[in-house]
Amino acid sequence: MAFLPDESRSLPPPPLLNKGSVWLGFVGWLSALADNAFNRRPILRAGVHRQILFTTVGYFVGYQLLKRAEYVHAKVDREMFEYMRHHPADFQPTGTW
Repeated sequence: MAFLPDESRSLPPPPLLNKGSVWLGFVGWLSALADNAFNRRPILRAGVHRQILFTTVGYFVGYQLLKRAEYVHAKVDREMFEYMRHHPADFQPTGTW
């Protein structure tokens, strides 16, 4: 998958109930309700299967985006610590606290 490289498999998975997936799941549900409203159908009672589908897709997209963000942050941290390891003279403690 081009979205997440194979080296991201070494990271622990994010929790199933996280801010990104819940938020995008809610946005998916609201988009299904908006679709019902625009097409002049009963907002909550029509297309329950579509509401469940949109919520599930939003939840999945949010989960994958969180995995991608965690991978990017881990990659930046790894590169920063590698730079610090190769250039210790640039990161000497000053002793002034």
